[in-house]
Amino acid sequence: MRHRVKKKHFSRTAEQRKALMRSLARSLILFEKIESSEAKLKALKPFVERLITLAKKGDLASRRRALALLPDKEAVRKLFTELAPRFEGRNGGYTRIVKLPNRKPGDSTELAIIEFVE
Repeated sequence: MRHRVKKKHFSRTAEQRKALMRSLARSLILFEKIESSEAKLKALKPFVERLITLAKKGDLASRRRALALLPDKEAVRKLFTELAPRFEGRNGGYTRIVKLPNRKPGDSTELAIIEFVE
């Protein structure tokens, strides 16, 4: 039974889902805007917002926790030096998801864009 199980599985194992979220979060932090399926981006949003909240603290323990969640030094550096100061006066809601029209007929994947709020 699936009682109280809220996350999407995406037909992947736990390790594959973790790798997917890390990869999408890394791309979003480095490029500040990515396009993917709407379901993946909805699962990514809380993950990225937690990382930004960690970066806003700015201490060494937060940096180490961010490196544990996102093992890419360049992305963590950008997160702490560029993105965290940008959202200093904001209490959440750092990203937005914008839906795109469907691709071709016969493909029912709903595409979307996730980007940082200015």
